Amino acid sequence: MWLFDRDLWVEIFHTLGQNLFRTFLTMLGVIFAMIILVLLLGSSNGMSNGFNKVFAGTASNSLFVWGQSTSEPYKGFERGRRIRYKIEDAELIKKQIPEIEVLAPRIELGSHRGVVTVYRKGQTSGSSVYGDYPEIDNITKKRLVEGRFLNQTDIDDSKKVCVIGEETYKLLFEKGEKAIGQDIRINGVFFSVVGIFKPNNNINIDGENAVFIPFTTFQKAFNSGDRMGWMAISVEPNTKVVVVENEIKEILKKKYDIHPKDERAIGSFDMSEIFNNITAFTTVLKGFSFFVGIFTLLAGVIAISNILLITVKERTKEIGVRRALGATPKVVKRQIVVEAIVLTAFAGLIGFAIAVGFLAIADSLWGSGDDFPFVKPMVSVPQFVISFILMVGLSVLIGLIPANRAIRVRPIEALREE
Repeated sequence: MWLFDRDLWVEIFHTLGQNLFRTFLTMLGVIFAMIILVLLLGSSNGMSNGFNKVFAGTASNSLFVWGQSTSEPYKGFERGRRIRYKIEDAELIKKQIPEIEVLAPRIELGSHRGVVTVYRKGQTSGSSVYGDYPEIDNITKKRLVEGRFLNQTDIDDSKKVCVIGEETYKLLFEKGEKAIGQDIRINGVFFSVVGIFKPNNNINIDGENAVFIPFTTFQKAFNSGDRMGWMAISVEPNTKVVVVENEIKEILKKKYDIHPKDERAIGSFDMSEIFNNITAFTTVLKGFSFFVGIFTLLAGVIAISNILLITVKERTKEIGVRRALGATPKVVKRQIVVEAIVLTAFAGLIGFAIAVGFLAIADSLWGSGDDFPFVKPMVSVPQFVISFILMVGLSVLIGLIPANRAIRVRPIEALREE
């Protein structure tokens, strides 16, 4: 096979090595182009990974539903009626909408985002206090520093236990003091601490200073009866959240006699919208990075073509001799194209190695920090393979320009040229 012809490669490297400085300058364009391409792709991948890290622990197919005030009079009810949910609403919705995977009712002490004073040995903390089911952890994962989260036994036995936030711990306990097993007081009721959590660096629906207690314990300790503040819901992976959201609103509007066109009576937040927008943004960013990188690479490959045109002109006599000795146009053309491929591929690999080195250094220095926007900013194997194939393909197309010029040289005219 001609590709493994030793004489062919000896001749190619001899030709490229005749003027090493010019060869190096020719390769610089492709080297810098590959560096730019890899840095752009690596940065966009790192940003995508950074978003995934920020939103880790939050179900992407989730939504939150709460009651507000009506904005339309309906069936004898005046505008401004406050909608207050009951725990039976959660059971009704779960029963009528099988696409719901997890439904976690929640109730909060005081008003929404209200602050309750929590006491311990003269220390106080203005905290948000929630009555929760363990299922809430499947929707917004708590990063436990110590201890455990609420479990089903806490619910069944209405245990007076709680999980506190790291900020709550700092306000109620001395640094290094053991909190697990210690009591705190909320509205005159004592609760034993069973866990300490650290807030996620994502959409924080709980706040940094929060206390979680079992929902059933909340009902008895604070006499909340069958009231429910709001619901955290996650749906099955292949189900659109907006469809389930509309079904929930339809059920609640029918039950609470809310005008069908009233958009304010039921508050909701679709978490999947944020994830979809982020996914679309990172996809467009990756596409734009690849687009810019490829055109930059094209500019570098064109520079190689221009240099090879000059080389062909300088080698006119040599090409004439080879043609006179029997070299076919196909052989001459093949050598010029292979020279273009070798230059481009070698320069591309150098640029790739340099860019990967920069990305690795950036990741080792800042990748593990919370403030750095990129996480593992590296190029994937498919991206590298596609980029390399496109680069070689461009070099073949561009190499045909000087190759076609070389085969148009007539042997007799080339031999006359001085």
